[in-house]
Amino acid sequence: MKKLHIHYFQHVPFEGLGCIEKWIEEKGHTVNHTKFYEAEVLPAMTDFDWLIIMGGPMGVYDDATFTWLQQEKEFIKQAITADKTVIGICLGSQLIAAALGADVYKNTQKEIGWFDVALTAIGKENKLLEGFDDQFKVFHWHGDTFNLPEGAEHLIQTDICKNQSFLYKKKVLGLQFHLEATKETLVQMTVHGKNELIASDSIQTEKEIITTTHYIDGNNIMLFTILDRLAS
Repeated sequence: MKKLHIHYFQHVPFEGLGCIEKWIEEKGHTVNHTKFYEAEVLPAMTDFDWLIIMGGPMGVYDDATFTWLQQEKEFIKQAITADKTVIGICLGSQLIAAALGADVYKNTQKEIGWFDVALTAIGKENKLLEGFDDQFKVFHWHGDTFNLPEGAEHLIQTDICKNQSFLYKKKVLGLQFHLEATKETLVQMTVHGKNELIASDSIQTEKEIITTTHYIDGNNIMLFTILDRLAS
């Protein structure tokens, strides 16, 4: 496997790479970052092979509050045009969708906690997800959704949020959910997002979220499998 230089975008201190950091270290790839909350600069397009865009509580439409968002969306668009591998998680998937011209907007319900997702018919045939169960449990924390970008393959869905994952031109992947979650990131997200944990069928309690840890290893393995397949 070629050694990659990976650059990632981080929007808040409590939503970092999670288990992806372990994968990068194990594979011997190099990594750098732009942490927008620290006003760090964007890389040159020639400085990286992969771009990974992490989550955050803001919306892609919050340009007035987070003035770097417009520049970030334009950079993502340029990276896709430059044929980079681009992976977006939660907010990151929404930013990719916006960069590809799709609408991003508030969903009718929030999904926060451990809930099932299901492969679409296309997802069941996609090589990235080969060997995955048709349905499996993942960690969600999102209130926004997006229309499927034109030309993208719809991979994963739920009843509440239809567009949970898509693949564009074999190299651009959006995941609305958090396969990268670790015990530490679950705690951090609940600490910083307590105000969103309002009783609902699609929102779990803080205790339910941080004590449901037996899915983490399986989710991390699924993500490592996806990353390995994208890298090969």
